[in-house]
This record gives sequence, structure tokens and C-alpha cells, in this order.
Amino acid sequence: MDDKEIIARRVAQEIKASTLVNLGIGLPSLVANYLPKEVHVFFQAENGVIGLGARPPEGMEDPDLTDAGGGFVTAVPGAASIDSAMSFGLIRGGHLDMTVLGGLQVDERGYLANWMIPGKMVPGMGGAMDLVAGAKQVIVAMVHTAKGHPKILKECTLPLTARRRVSLIVTEMAVIEPTDDGLVLRETGPGLSVDDVISATEASLIVHGDVPTMRL
Repeated sequence: MDDKEIIARRVAQEIKASTLVNLGIGLPSLVANYLPKEVHVFFQAENGVIGLGARPPEGMEDPDLTDAGGGFVTAVPGAASIDSAMSFGLIRGGHLDMTVLGGLQVDERGYLANWMIPGKMVPGMGGAMDLVAGAKQVIVAMVHTAKGHPKILKECTLPLTARRRVSLIVTEMAVIEPTDDGLVLRETGPGLSVDDVISATEASLIVHGDVPTMRL
């Protein structure tokens, strides 16, 4: 398994049946591929779809059916299309059970930065700020380092997405839970030790006893 598959498989284990879940663009969108068939979930996209399905086979794409990032999707039985006002009403009203978002940085407080790199052209913040502020659970799905540099830092150097602690951070190296006391290392990635995770992380990690390995 490559890093993205490890992350997507582990995040999929956090999704419960009969919930309304938003998947961010990029890596988070892979999570839907690894849900057990018996776990029925409605995936929501900010552009106004509830009930997203998997990516369609090549040649079967519908240009009018995409996720928020413009990627082609399918719709499950019972799916609905809604306008942007209703879509963001669900998010801002606290009706979303979970969102899974990519991340550029997360700090020791559990604050996420994922919408802007200074000096780089960006199309806008999209729904990231609304999702972090409004969803009941926020899971960050991202690779642990970027070009050898840690992405889990003592303090974010990029603009924050929101001043709200995320629920869980899942990388290919670790599952980390932000708490009142700090970042708690819950699991290590396949074939990795606690020391491996600590050495790849700038932020301080709290380790309680033996830390299990991800079960994928």
C-alpha cells in the first residue's frame, strides 16, 4: 500500500453508518473507496450533492455530477441535489456529522492550516473554514511530512483555517488525537516505531504506554 491508501483506509474506520459526511478534495476523497459495503453513509459535497458515490468507470462520467473539486462522481440511490445555500446551511448549522480534510500543517493545539500558502495563487478558501467550524467531527488526512519537513508543528506558520481543535489527525505514520493536554499518539503506521513518529514530528507527542500499530 502507498501512503495515501494507508491514510484513506485508516480514516474509513472512523466513519459510522447512517451519518452525513463531507470528504474534502484530493486525498480525503479516496476514503469512500475503503468503506465496508455494509456501512451505509451519505457523503455530502459543498457544491450541492448529498449521496455521492464512487468515481464512475472511464467513459461513463456525467459532466453535471461532480464533487466540490470538480472530480467526477456517481450518486447512490436516494441522493439529492441542493443549492449552495442549503449545502452551507447544513455545514454552518452543525448538521454535518464529520468532515475529512487535507492538511498543510497542524499545530500542538490541534489547529489546522489547509487553505493558503502565502505567495501562491489560490482560488479561494472554499468551504474549509465553514467545515472546520461547523462539523461535529473534523479529521485531518495528510501525509506526515512534506519534502522531508514535518507538517505537525509546535505552531503553524501558515494562515489558520479556523481556531478550533480538530478531532483526529491521520497520516501514514500515525494516528494522533489533539486533547486538552496536547497531541496524544494513539497508533503508529505499519512497520514504524514510536521513535520513528517522534523523529518526524516537530510538535511534542504524548505517549501512554504501549502504542498499537494501525490495523488495516
